[in-house]
Amino acid sequence: MKIIWSPLAVERMQEIVDYISLDNMDASIRWAENIFNNIEKLIDFPESGRIVPETKRNDIKEIVLANYRLIYRIEKNRIIILTIRHFKQILPTDDLTMPSKTDEKIT
Repeated sequence: MKIIWSPLAVERMQEIVDYISLDNMDASIRWAENIFNNIEKLIDFPESGRIVPETKRNDIKEIVLANYRLIYRIEKNRIIILTIRHFKQILPTDDLTMPSKTDEKIT
């Protein structure tokens, strides 16, 4: 199973890390490490997340980490990280679109 980051997920990750680092650089590093560690677990346990309530689809799941939702799509041989949102933010349906092959980021 391979992990692919959508451009939106990469952008969101960077925005959140930048914001947290304004107050505490060490906290931003710990936050990012926690996100990456939980994403790595998806390789072995892709079904571990819950179904995203807004979609009610079995292939789109989320892991809730503190105040953030890590939203991903499960496909046959890959997991696509679609976005990272603060728990209080509304989830736009555009955040759940599939990235094109040319936009994929592989980890």
